[in-house]
Amino acid sequence: MTNAAPNRRRRGAELEDAILEATWGELVEVGYGRLTMGTIARRALTSEPVLYRRWENKDALVIAAIEHRRAANPITFADTGSLRGDLMADLTASAVARAGLYAITMAAAYAGLSIAGATTPTEVRDRLMGNQLTGHDRPVYQRAAARGEIDLDRVPEVVLEMPFDLVRLDLLMNLVPPSAERIRAIVDDCFGPAIARGRTAATAH
Repeated sequence: MTNAAPNRRRRGAELEDAILEATWGELVEVGYGRLTMGTIARRALTSEPVLYRRWENKDALVIAAIEHRRAANPITFADTGSLRGDLMADLTASAVARAGLYAITMAAAYAGLSIAGATTPTEVRDRLMGNQLTGHDRPVYQRAAARGEIDLDRVPEVVLEMPFDLVRLDLLMNLVPPSAERIRAIVDDCFGPAIARGRTAATAH
């Protein structure tokens, strides 16, 4: 009988990736409240001192794992040729891609995850879910403006953000992506009329 070859020693980015993946796995399986630096180390096949050399505490490691997971799964947006089509595609892609991440992240936040420097719900969201382009800066609206479908100088920021805010609210309340019919209603029954009112007001002037 021969002895098994010893495990190859991991270093640098390879080791860090393994630790972050192990942390995410613990978050999904046992939740923030039950995971510890010890359980993460065992899952990653490393030691607690290795973890503490990179992250000062459990919260810092969990935040790093969430950021790592988000970066590893970027959202791809489609260019359908119309504002309505682009917006529906963007909302659908965002909701589907982020539903699981949102559920796990919010559960950790509610369970006591401490985020240094974040004092408001918006700051917590931006740190955990990533800073997002908003309103006039979103490519979906920039493309629509270039096609002449929308005049960004005449549309308030709150109207442009409304579809994305409603989808985020659905994710927060239900922890699953909104249905296709729900997204259609957001675009056609909420956003569309608001944009139309803006066009009417502009014409009246």
